[in-house]
Amino acid sequence: MRIIDATGPIDDLWPRIGAGEPLPEAGRALVERDRLGEALASGLELGLHLPPDTEPADIEPHFGRLAMISVGFPSFADGRGFSIGRSLRQRGFLGRLRASGPVIADQFAYLLECGFDEVAIPEEVARRQPPESWLSQSAAITFGYQRGIAGRGSILDQRRARHD
Repeated sequence: MRIIDATGPIDDLWPRIGAGEPLPEAGRALVERDRLGEALASGLELGLHLPPDTEPADIEPHFGRLAMISVGFPSFADGRGFSIGRSLRQRGFLGRLRASGPVIADQFAYLLECGFDEVAIPEEVARRQPPESWLSQSAAITFGYQRGIAGRGSILDQRRARHD
């Protein structure tokens, strides 16, 4: 997986710990939801990977202990992760938010708009869409139909303001 944020490619600082792997003794770990209890008891800087059918309210009590949340996107056509990311931000999650899976560069601005900080894309997507493609898309949306996480108004808000 390659990691890209609004500045370009970045190093992956979150080692993903598989089902049978032991948690590290120190540092950071990105764990699956079924290992959350075990990981919360550790002294690790903790990241949590969520499948696309997760209800954000279920993990809200753990926000204070999570430094990063990764949301799984099984395909670029599956939009559930956008809703999860936006809901996590609306519920107050302030840590790093990652979209993980075969999303495409054309979706990057929407991911940022929903509150994601970065994307982890498979190598085959990275080969077809170099970082320049992602960066050019990050600024492609200047107006939206929804109110943005960053406080940007919608097209409707702008129309109303002109008529007031």
